[in-house]
Amino acid sequence: MASTRAASRYAKAILDLANAKGVATEVNSDMNSIATAINGNLELSTFIQNPTIKVTVKQNALLEVFADSNAVTKGLFQLLFENKRFEILESIAVEYGKLFDFANGMEQAQVTTAVPMDAALEEKVLAKIALLSDKKVSIQNIVDPAIIGGFILRIGDKQYNASVANRLQVLKRELSN
Repeated sequence: MASTRAASRYAKAILDLANAKGVATEVNSDMNSIATAINGNLELSTFIQNPTIKVTVKQNALLEVFADSNAVTKGLFQLLFENKRFEILESIAVEYGKLFDFANGMEQAQVTTAVPMDAALEEKVLAKIALLSDKKVSIQNIVDPAIIGGFILRIGDKQYNASVANRLQVLKRELSN
C-alpha cells in the first residue's frame, strides 16, 4: 500500500469536511475500520484493487460492508466512485488517521522488538518517547526477530535505534576501520 499524494489530498478534504460537520471522531473510527478490514482481508483488498470489477459493484459492496459508516465516509465512497479511484481507499483511510491524530495532538510510534514487548521494555520505550515527542503517543509494536534484541523506535520522521543488530553493525564498522 503506497501512500500517494492523491490519497493525502482526499484524506485532508475528508478531514476538513468531517471537522466542519463535527463528526471527525466518528469518521476516524470508520477510517480505522476500513484500513484494518482492507489490510487484514486479502479478498477485500484484491476485490478493491481489481480493475476488471465495475466501480458500481465496488461501491455497492463497500456501502454494504461498511453500512454503519458516517454519511461523510459514505460520501467518500461516492467520490471514489465518480473518480474511479477505489484502489487508494486504504491509503486514504491510513492518511486520514495520521492527519486526525496530528490535529488532536497525538502521534503514532512504531516500536520494533525481537519479541513482543514486556512491561519493563515498554517503560524504557515510553521514557525515550518522552524525550523525542511532546505529544500523546500511542505505541504500535512490530515484532522482527532480525533485530536480535533491544528496540527500534520510530515517531514521525525521527528514529532511535537501540537494537542489538545495530550495535553489532557499529562495532563491525569500527573494527574494520
